[in-house]
This record gives sequence, C-alpha cells and structure tokens, in this order.
Amino acid sequence: MKYKLNTEIAISLLLARWRQTLIAAIGVTFSITMFIALLGFMTGLNTLLDGLILNRTPHIRLYNEIEQNPFQPIANARGYDKAYHFISSVKAANIREEIYNSEAIIKTIVEDKRVRGTSPKLHSPAFFNQGNVRIAGVIDGINPQVENKLFNFYEYVSGGSGSDLNIIPNSIILGRPLAEQLLVDIGDIVYVTTTAAEIFPLKLIGFYQSGIRDLDKVQAYTSIATAQKISGRPANYVTDIQVKLHDINDAPAVAKEYKRLFGLQAIDIQTANSEFETGSSIRTLISFVVGITLLIVAGFGIYNILNMLIYEKMDSIAILKATGFSGTDVKRIFLMIALSIGIFGGTIGLIFGYLLSLIIDTIPFNFPSLPSITTYPVNYNPMYYLIGILFSLVTTYMSGLFPAVKASKVDPVIIIRGK
Repeated sequence: MKYKLNTEIAISLLLARWRQTLIAAIGVTFSITMFIALLGFMTGLNTLLDGLILNRTPHIRLYNEIEQNPFQPIANARGYDKAYHFISSVKAANIREEIYNSEAIIKTIVEDKRVRGTSPKLHSPAFFNQGNVRIAGVIDGINPQVENKLFNFYEYVSGGSGSDLNIIPNSIILGRPLAEQLLVDIGDIVYVTTTAAEIFPLKLIGFYQSGIRDLDKVQAYTSIATAQKISGRPANYVTDIQVKLHDINDAPAVAKEYKRLFGLQAIDIQTANSEFETGSSIRTLISFVVGITLLIVAGFGIYNILNMLIYEKMDSIAILKATGFSGTDVKRIFLMIALSIGIFGGTIGLIFGYLLSLIIDTIPFNFPSLPSITTYPVNYNPMYYLIGILFSLVTTYMSGLFPAVKASKVDPVIIIRGK
C-alpha cells in the first residue's frame, strides 16, 4: 500500500517540475542515442577494416623460411668448441622453397578438429610485360573454391568471377591498379615473364581489389595448376599451406605445435597482424569512453535537478516525514524519480540510436577500391543496446542516490520551526 503511495508522490513531484524533468530525460536520451550510434558505427568500421586484412589472412601460415645455416664447419672442430665463432658472409641453408610432402601434411592438418579448413598456395614472383617494360609483381596460384570458402575471395573480385580461374584455362586475375598500369581490360591477353625468362600468355578474366592499393599494384591470381605450369613445377608443388581455425585465439599455440611437428616455419595471425589488431582495439575503446562520458555528463544534470528539487520541496518533505513517512520512504521516492528519468530517457535513446544507425547505414560509401561496400558499415550488436540501457540506469541511480540520501535526513522539526 505504501509502495503505491510512494509511487503516486514521486509522479506528483515529477509533474510539478516537468520542464526540468524533461530536460534531464532529453540529456539521457541524447547520451544513449550517441552511445549506440557511435559504438555501432565504430565497431562496424573496425569489422570492415578487419575484413580487408584479417579475413584475407590465414590463422596459420606454413612455409619454408630461407635463413642462414646455424651449423657451420667450424663448430665441428674440437679446438674451437668453447670459443665464440665470428663468421662473415654466412650463406643461407640449402632449403627448398616448396613444402616437401605437402599432401600428407594437408591430410594431417584437415584431420585436426581445431581446423576449419586448409588452402594450399603457390607464391611465385613474375614480371608483367607492357611493351618493352617489365613490371615486377607476384602470382599466387590458388584453389578458388577453397580460397572463397575460407577467405571470401570472390567478394574482392570485380568485373568477372573468381570461380572462372578453374574453368577457363590459362586465365589470370590482376589487381586493378596493376591492370591499369598494363593498360589491359577483361578478355585481353596478359604476357607474363617468369624468373626463368619464359613468357606465358594468360587471359585476363577479372580484377582483384583488396582495398590496399599498394598490394593490388603487384598482386595477381591464377589457379594453382596454371601457376605450377608457369613455374615449370610438378602437380604437388606448393610453397604455402594456409590454415583457418574454428577459434582464432588458438592460433599461437597451434602454430608452435605445427612448427615442431612438420619442421616448417609457422606464423600465426596475431603475430603477423599485431599492430593492426592493436589499432582496432584502441578505436573500440575510444568509442566506449566517449559514450560513457556522455552518460556521466547526463548523470550530473540529473543530480543537479534533483538537488534543486529537494531545496524547493523542503516543506513537502517535512510534511511527509511529520505525517509518518520514514527517511527510507523519502529516499525511495527520490530514487523512483531518478530511475523514471533513466528508464524513459534510456528507452527513447535506444529507439533514436537505432534509427540514427539505420540512417548512417544508408549513406553511400562509394570508393573505387572497395566495390563490394556500398554504404557506411554499422554494427547492430544487441549487446551494445543492453550495455546502453544498463549504464543509463546505473548512472541515473547514482545521480539520484546522493540527493535521495540528503532528502531522507531532513529534520521536519527544523523546517517547520523555520516557517
């Protein structure tokens, strides 16, 4: 019964100063709206940037590293086994570029339950002929279907289809900036000179656009069979094995395990892209900080309004306590006022935040280097909405707690005597 009465009194106090109450609610609404829109946009942008780099990067890359031989003949001389060896012009160890017994390695990796899939690749330098000029670049021989399944390869191919690499013999996909340098279009013949000085004609069937122009200026793709033919290598020749895991966080440990098991160099995605992941984390952190700061500022507004309400309603508070209301009841009344502002402003803020996100999501995003992206990216993760409303309630509760405690300690005798 008293709870119902406390609620009616709280509503009366809210309506008595409805303009100030509305201003406080608008402050909360604005804060939640900007929190949702800003966080959704920034995390959506992070997802886009991650897609440009991380989605095209294997979780683990297996390859043969060309490095110096750690064992030199002087180490076999007993007279120098305890001495320091200073050797100049140390040559690289006799390491083959291709991965030996690659089919057995791939079979073993595929059987690992932690692995989502593998994609072999043949990475080879080449020269692209433009008249008498040769432009240096690289050709990656891939399996288009597997590459698309694991790394969304088709999304980065424009003006053609990536699946045609396996259908059309002796075909190639060039990075668009590289194709512009060569002055070629889809259907034209591209002449490639290998490191063995042999020239191969290949049909251009599409353009590759990763969004990183410097990469696209040297990058080309063919089927792995075509790459093996250009390089003069057998059908089992591959230089890289790309591994995609179910859980990206397992990559460092699995990479160490594979390096020890297969005797190959293994680099995980966290090590290869540590700087990039740091940038994404910082951008997300900044978004959270800005949004939380907005909510805290709105909380100070609520605090000031409730403080003023207490000073103006000292008579009412004294009468309530004189007629039998306890300090706890008065405290609950003012907390109800604060939470009512938070719930109302927070709910409207969630709606406006979602609507603002929809507006951002329709703004054209026209960049030639990213043909697959047509509008600005927005992340509609429900967790952000939950965080927004919870933080709104916590902020308004804390803003109302101190004024409520002050109101509960008002001595009605002193107030009435002063009157």
